[in-house]
Amino acid sequence: MTHRRSPYEAPELYDLMFDTLDFDLAFWLAVGREAGGPVLDLCCGTGRILLPLLDAGVDADGVDLYRPMLARARKKAAAKGHRPRLAAADMSAFRMPRRYARVISAFNAFAHADTPDDQLATLRCARKHLLPGGAFVVHMSYPGPRYWAEPEGEPVMELEVRRPGDGRRIQMWDTRVKDVVGQRQRSEIEIREIDEAGAVAKRTGFETSQRWVYRYELELLFRLAGYARWEFFGGFAGEPLEGEEQQMIAWAWNGRARPRVKAPAGGGAAPRTKTRP
Repeated sequence: MTHRRSPYEAPELYDLMFDTLDFDLAFWLAVGREAGGPVLDLCCGTGRILLPLLDAGVDADGVDLYRPMLARARKKAAAKGHRPRLAAADMSAFRMPRRYARVISAFNAFAHADTPDDQLATLRCARKHLLPGGAFVVHMSYPGPRYWAEPEGEPVMELEVRRPGDGRRIQMWDTRVKDVVGQRQRSEIEIREIDEAGAVAKRTGFETSQRWVYRYELELLFRLAGYARWEFFGGFAGEPLEGEEQQMIAWAWNGRARPRVKAPAGGGAAPRTKTRP
């Protein structure tokens, strides 16, 4: 098996698994179109959200820790005639040359802020890059008791796609180990390439970890980070956050202006995977 330290150092495989994932795309396009100014995609990766924003005419930039991801995002953007600002930096300590109407953190990216200090630094850095009245918009899965009680230490297939060209099946298997008290999940991820006979022709291994936050924990973090107000929803259509298996959407404003938030129509269910795509 070929081992890599992080799935975010393998952008080709990453795109193969996640590039077509679109369950949240309508929401982020609505956020970008209604921002009234530039948008910063925090942990933009290879551009799963960033490129559709640019295609929709949104003035958008990106930040990501991993240079291989940014290199692929830059190449994909250039092929479409876009030239966004892309910065290689930690989400807790980035510096961009302008401020934004929206800073967005899509599908579980904020879970990579591993400690309260990291979380506060990330929120403060994002707020410093917001225009007055701008908002930081965060989406995170909301693991309930059922998630923490799931068996662990056994590989579970979470995604399967067909590779363009030869049509081979590519599977993502996740072996999770959870720390309930620490609210952490460590994953050993294996990408398996399945040949025509159904045998595993190639395996590539990765490791990643994430730390989950809950509503009132995040509310306190917003308060400490200096945001003026915040609002929470339980899904992409603006549902109340009241069920243990919902998706958490949080808005935190830099200043007291309250922009209109219009929920997009529809919106699919989030996939089971907790890896940040």
